[in-house]
Parts: sequence; C-alpha cells; structure tokens
Amino acid sequence: MASSNILHLPFRRTHNVSIAEAIKRYISTKYDQHPDMFTTDLEQIDHLRHAAVHALEPHTSGVRKLQQYAAQLVWMGAKFPVDIGLEFIWYPALGYNTQRPLSQDNIRFELANILFNLAAMYSQLAMSSNRSTSDGLKAACNYFCLSAGVISHLKTTIVPDMRTSPPEDMDTSTLESLEYLMLAQAQECFWQKAVKDGLKDASIAKLAAKVSDFYNDAGDWGIKSDSVSSEWIHHMNAKHHHFAAAAQYRAACDCLEKRKYGEEVARLRDSLKCADEALRETKYVSKAVQDDANGLRARVSEDLRRAEKDNDMIYLLPVPPKSELKILDRASMVTARVPKEVSEPLTMLGDHGELGKPLFSKLVPYSVHVAASIYVDRRDRLVNNTIVQELEELTVSIHELLKSLGLPGSLQALEKPLGLPPSVASHAEEVRQMNGIYRLHSAMADTEKLKNSDRATYQEGVEMLRSESSEDDAARRKYGTDRWARPPSNEASRKLYAQVTEIDGYLKQAGNSDKLVQKKLKDNEALIRLLAGTDRDLEDYVPSSRRATMTT
Repeated sequence: MASSNILHLPFRRTHNVSIAEAIKRYISTKYDQHPDMFTTDLEQIDHLRHAAVHALEPHTSGVRKLQQYAAQLVWMGAKFPVDIGLEFIWYPALGYNTQRPLSQDNIRFELANILFNLAAMYSQLAMSSNRSTSDGLKAACNYFCLSAGVISHLKTTIVPDMRTSPPEDMDTSTLESLEYLMLAQAQECFWQKAVKDGLKDASIAKLAAKVSDFYNDAGDWGIKSDSVSSEWIHHMNAKHHHFAAAAQYRAACDCLEKRKYGEEVARLRDSLKCADEALRETKYVSKAVQDDANGLRARVSEDLRRAEKDNDMIYLLPVPPKSELKILDRASMVTARVPKEVSEPLTMLGDHGELGKPLFSKLVPYSVHVAASIYVDRRDRLVNNTIVQELEELTVSIHELLKSLGLPGSLQALEKPLGLPPSVASHAEEVRQMNGIYRLHSAMADTEKLKNSDRATYQEGVEMLRSESSEDDAARRKYGTDRWARPPSNEASRKLYAQVTEIDGYLKQAGNSDKLVQKKLKDNEALIRLLAGTDRDLEDYVPSSRRATMTT
C-alpha cells in the first residue's frame, strides 16, 4: 500500500473494441435506414470511447472525456437495445480477481464501467490535491464528494437497470462501502481545514466524530463485500478508531478550557483506548496512517499524565465513568453530490451543449422500431385469423355450391343481354361486397374518433407543460431567483416545447386532409350509392346498357 493516509479508487481497464462496427452491423440488419447516413457519428463514437478508456491519469481533462462518452451511452440507450452484438471487456478494479476480465454484450455494462472510472478519477484528483493548503483541502473535499455522488448514482440508477448481474466489485455492499469511504475522506479534509484554521475544540470534536462514523460505516459494508480487500478494511477500522480518539481528545481540550477537569480526564482516558485500538491495525496499514496514530497517542498520553496529576493534586474533581459521559454531537459537512453531467446528461447534449452533439439523432428510436414491428405482427395476425381464413373457407363453400348447380356453365348457354360495361359491373360488384357507402362512413367515423383521442392526448400534454411552467414561475416568485436557480420551463424543456409546436402542425395538416376527404365523399356519395344498388338501376342510368325494345 502506498504511504498515504487516504485511499483512492483504481481505474478499471478494458480492451480496445470498435463500437462503431457493432452499431453499423446492427443498423444494417435491424433498421430500414442505411448505416452510411451515420458515417460521421460512427467515427465520433469510436473516438469518444478511445479517449474515455485511456483517461487513466488524474487530470481534469479526463473528467470531461469520461462525461462526454457516458452521456452518449445514455442517449444511445433510447436509440438501441442494450445488446448490440458487441462484447465489452473490462477488468475489475477491486478484489482478488483484477486480472480476470469480465465481458457482457450490454451498453449499460459499458456505462457502469465508465462511471466507475469517473468516480476513480475524482478520487485520484482529490489524492493529488495539495492538502497542506486551505485551497487544496477544499478542492480535495469537493472531489471526494463528487466521487461519492457518482458512486451513489451508479448504485441507485445504473446498476439496477443493467438487466444482468453486476460485476463483483459493483455489488451493493461494495458500492456502499466505497461511497462511505469517499464521504469519510471528504469529511476528513474538512476536519483538517478546521484544525488548520484554528476552530474551537468543540467544533473540531464534532467534525472528527462524524469522520469516525463515516469510516465505521465504510468498514461495516466492506466486511460484507467480497471485493473490498482486508487491507482496506483494516485502514477503515484504523481511521475509525483514530478519529474517535481525536474527537474525544478535542472534547477533553474543550473541558479543560471550561474547567471540567474530571470530565477532561475521563475523555482523555477514552481517547487513549481508541488510539490503542487504532494502533492494533497498524501492521496492516500504510506508514502514514501508523505515524498519525502514534503521534496522536503520544499527544493524548502526555496530556492525560498532566491532567491526572493536576486533578489529583489540585482540583480533586471526580472522574465520571464513560457511561456517564455525554455522547459527542456530530457535524456532517459533506454529502454525495452527483454532477449534473451524470444525473442529467441529456440536458447537456445539443448543437451547443457542453457535452457535444447527440450522435445518431436522425436514427429512428429503438422503442419506435419495436412498436412498429409489434403493430405489423399483430395486424397481420388479426387479418389472417379473422378475414383471410374465413374468406378461404367461404370460397371453398361457394365453389362446391356452384359445382352442384352446374354453374356457371349452364348460364353460358343462355343468350346474354347487352348489359353493363364490364368495368362498371366490376366496380359495382366491388362496392357491394365492401358494403358500399356504409363502409366509407364507418371508416370516417373511426378516423374522427382517433382524431379526437389524439387531440385529447395532445391537449393533456400541453396542459401538463403549462401547469409545470406555472408552478415553476410561482416558485421563482416565492423563493427568488437566488434560491430557485433552475432554468425557466421553456428553457429546461426546450425540446418538449418544440415537439408541441411540431405535433400541433401535424394535427392541423391531418384536419385539412380529413376535410378534403369528407368533401370528396359528399360530392360522390350519390354515385357510390348507385353502384351499391341493383344492376337494373345502373342499367337505367348508364346509356345503351339495355337491349333496345322493338315495338310495333
């Protein structure tokens, strides 16, 4: 273990694969669009992956590379299924199998690994910060909080949506342990800055007690994990006891200032016990942690000797047992903060978006493709089962009946009148079989119902947007723009408002088309009714359709 008193997450390693080739094959086989339409996007997605997976040094430029690729993976989740025919190969970062690769044909597995590396990047940026200065401590604290936030997002949002078992070092116990570890180290940076700035002992004690709690939670979850190493667990336990000792020591210093000499002795004794517990872990931890624990124990021992001597010879105050000591208050100054680039990546993609343009934007979304396929299958099944099959049965029956009656051969022996022109007779028969004007009116009625339903759904969506905008405006007026800092609704939901305008145009075009069809039906209704009538009526209407009658 490197000689440092804090830990950082190692990066996960992968193999170079061409995600562009897999997407190109998938578009060719599953979509109606040609993959050559997306040549630039295919080149860009490979470039983004290469940049992201090689961002393995603690530098802020690596943060942006990982965020950009992760955002595109989230965006592509709406365009493609999770399995696009490409095995993503990654090596675990923690545990005892870091040389054994894992592979899954799963875009969300790729996303999970990229976000893990983003959390690792934040932790290593914190590690590389100059923690001997106030600004360096603030930067390290911020990076640890961001690392904890990415791990929390990975745990609550990404891993549950993978649809497959997560890697061993991404199970709930491991991610919980890592999140608490990052929070503990962020709180430790805040505690260190408080010491450097000379805050009161009582305040420093509260900060140290919370550091101890975070390390304790990290160790408890680490024990349940198969991937958190025993060295890390010993480190967490040592830091837990170290900061428990530091908290009691600062509380004792506060007692000395307030002339609570008996309580001072009691807290120094408890601090010494905690320091001894920390030292029991020293053979498993780094030299820096050992030195911190030894330094604290020496200081506590010296103060305890002085305090006991002064109390025994001067103050003679009773020393309360530990059970009677008030439990120290806690002051948590850190939280797991998820970067907006991770929690809301789609809002940061666009023509001028911070994370770049969304790739494959002209590709029909996968959900629409699936819905269309399901519709076609159901339509064909319905037609075959309810129409075609029955029609075939009726055709067989009518052929048998005609054969038993000797038709149509016996009719051909009779002299035929001039009758109707074949084309007119054919059209008339077609109209009759399709139930004539009733079938058209029924179709128009069905169209009207669909139009009303679509219009109602559209109006409901518009009203929801208006309601959300009103609530947003009301909150902004109530709390002010400083406290209510989110963008106005028309900016935050710009794409939705654009879709509203687009759909309204479609509905108006459809309405105009319906009116045109209705007018044509009205103009031709009399003729359609005539075609649906008897041949006699048609013969009377069509010139020269009946044989001339000779009169004498």
